[in-house]
Amino acid sequence: MGEENVRDPGGRLDPLPLEALVRLPSILAPKLAWKGDRVAFYWDRTGRNELFVQSIATGDVRQVSHGEVPRSVKVGLAWDRNDEFVIFGKDEEGNEKHDLYRMEVAGGEVTRLTSVGADLAPSDISPDNRWLLFVATAPGRGGRRQLNAWRVPIAGGEAEQVTDFDAPVGALGAVRYRADGRALGFSANESPDLRNADLYVSGPEGDGPTRVFRAREGSRDSFSAWHPDGQQIAFDSDASGVTRPMVLDRRSGEVRTFGDGRSDEYAKSFSSDGRSLLTVRLDGVRLGPRLYDLSSGDAVDLPPASGDVRPLDFDATGTGIIGLRTSSTEPTTLVRLGPGPDQVILRPADYGGIDPGRLTEVAVVGYRAPDGRSIEALLYAPRGRSAGRRVPAILELHGGPTAHFSERFDPLAQHFASRGFAVLQPNVRGSTGYGPDFRDLNRFDWGGGDLRDVVAAAEYLRGLPYVDPDRLGVWGGSYGGYLTYMAVVRHPGLWGAACAWIGMTDLESLYDGSREHFQYYLRQQMGDPATHRALWRQRSAIHEAHRLRARLLIVHGVNDPRCPIDQARAFRDRLLGAGRVLGRDFEYLELPEGHGSSDVEQKLRCYATVAEFFARALGDPERSGEGVRRPSAQGPPASF
Repeated sequence: MGEENVRDPGGRLDPLPLEALVRLPSILAPKLAWKGDRVAFYWDRTGRNELFVQSIATGDVRQVSHGEVPRSVKVGLAWDRNDEFVIFGKDEEGNEKHDLYRMEVAGGEVTRLTSVGADLAPSDISPDNRWLLFVATAPGRGGRRQLNAWRVPIAGGEAEQVTDFDAPVGALGAVRYRADGRALGFSANESPDLRNADLYVSGPEGDGPTRVFRAREGSRDSFSAWHPDGQQIAFDSDASGVTRPMVLDRRSGEVRTFGDGRSDEYAKSFSSDGRSLLTVRLDGVRLGPRLYDLSSGDAVDLPPASGDVRPLDFDATGTGIIGLRTSSTEPTTLVRLGPGPDQVILRPADYGGIDPGRLTEVAVVGYRAPDGRSIEALLYAPRGRSAGRRVPAILELHGGPTAHFSERFDPLAQHFASRGFAVLQPNVRGSTGYGPDFRDLNRFDWGGGDLRDVVAAAEYLRGLPYVDPDRLGVWGGSYGGYLTYMAVVRHPGLWGAACAWIGMTDLESLYDGSREHFQYYLRQQMGDPATHRALWRQRSAIHEAHRLRARLLIVHGVNDPRCPIDQARAFRDRLLGAGRVLGRDFEYLELPEGHGSSDVEQKLRCYATVAEFFARALGDPERSGEGVRRPSAQGPPASF
């Protein structure tokens, strides 16, 4: 797919309309009911995200909310134990100061449950259906706002702090009630090694927390689920050099290890009869569920296919798995997997008026980094290119950095490919899916080895026979925005155009303005800013803004709590101070949203801005040489 010419009667390329692609309905944050017979999810088929509930058996779907839920989704859903209410989080215009609400499925009545205004997420419901357990950065003991476990009565009342750790509980694994409700399981860290996470068990109010397992200091042992017998715990550990699912038997102390030892794999849940363990296997760009028979250890992949399949949990039968499937050519599809190779589509992908045959099937490619490491990437080849003509190319960088590109539906990449651009999405060092050693390669080295991987990706693109080596763009969001800023100041002659979206430019000021759990992550990645001040300054693009030569678009949300708007404003001001002219040398746009958005209108506004910028800056793919070409003389990169 992706090679045939698609042209209008005048012979021009006929690209897929960006608006039509962005408006294809998406399913977000699906959550299976406790009985396994219904699933709740956000769905934007009406033009904005609303809450829907669908029957697994009949496929009947019903809209429950009518504007009460957030336009942009940041927090997952939860059901009460009686499956009468769906609990959701809501903030104000993307500021991520959430509170929790319950919505009656039958009548749609909404009741506010918390008044904490914090980063939070629902974790579990007590077996007696009295308490909603959640993690939040609410002001806790001593006035700290570290991420810890809290609880609030489902019937309404005051929230109570449950755990009290210096490390972020909830970011290190799940927090779950045991089946009898008399204990909690979770992961926490009391080691000076900020990568470390150990298994803990406490009373239901957080009393008497006891560490019950540590593979080794520095390993990440993340709690996932209690077995129905209340004695076994599913977790995953990266102590072996690959993340592997494990089961701890607290009676004997025995630990069983699962997984093939080659791909990262994460424990998720036990079946209700306790006979099976559901895991998620992350193998580079591919993600899918795996099911283990606990008695034999035999494993079955569900399904053995390409793309991205994210399992939710076991259905009412205890043998099937409900999941969300997507690929480069398939928008989100709700499916039932198994037993065996069977798949049942519960909510098919909606293509609107778009012919699926015109979508570009992504290719999985690889290239070599300067140190010889193999870097995996997704390549969207340009469609409809004329023989002999070379096209512009765009390098897209993901956020995180502990995240990755997978084979998911990407409306902007599809639009670019249909418009005649090549698009490359590399999983540079620091990405997940390639083992903890690869994930940690850029610790204390942001903007170092990972940036060299970016430059190598650019050279890979320039070496493709259909790419114009002088019309190369780079863009990314969050950490991808950070790397974009670093790319254009450290390698100024390589790029014709760049777009930094919700990125970071000054790591020191970023740390000072961050919430405690973000500060913990930054220290884990780049060391303490007090003792590593020189490194933090050296890896901040703001100090080299004067080196910019490519045409740059800066896009940022004014309500962003993760990468605050000051990061963009400060870089803009440095450019102006260096003599760069707004509107000629760079463009600047502030959006009334937070750290990205899942709202259709907000996504469309952002993507349209990015798409039109690159079309202007790099030129029409049909007219070789048009647009802003990279500077003719590339100066040496700044030293690391």
